[in-house]
Amino acid sequence: MERGTTLFLKAAVILIGIPVLALCIFLVPEIANFAVELYPDMTYLKYLVFIELYAPAIPFYFALYQAFKLLSYIDKSKAFSELSVQALKNIKYCAITISSLFVIGMPLFYLIAEKDDAPGIIVIGLVLIFASMVIAVFAAVLQKLLKEAIDIKSENDLTV
Repeated sequence: MERGTTLFLKAAVILIGIPVLALCIFLVPEIANFAVELYPDMTYLKYLVFIELYAPAIPFYFALYQAFKLLSYIDKSKAFSELSVQALKNIKYCAITISSLFVIGMPLFYLIAEKDDAPGIIVIGLVLIFASMVIAVFAAVLQKLLKEAIDIKSENDLTV
């Protein structure tokens, strides 16, 4: 693979992380304050919103780091190695973690949507869960394919 292609993908990985960081800095505090406005007697709701929306950011950025490492392995011609399999495995676990955190937080989404009369909030939560699970399944399939390719390559190396 050409170096320009992986350079483009590395730039894309970085550009994916920037909007999420901006959302975490600017939008999450606004959402937390909005939740407190909806339920003024439940001030602890602000901290639940912070936990629910900041917690998935940690595995998200870890998955982006793993994707960046995977692209570095491709640059170094180590695409068919156990390191690549491990990076895909980590991406899969991160996606499952993100999806699980949003599933756990769905009652909070429901609580805010119920009071604000905005069912779109629940749909957004479901889209986040579904997208994370799709990424997890895709990473699992790629991990299995890569593992099988490595096994076939090692068998061919032994027969020569």
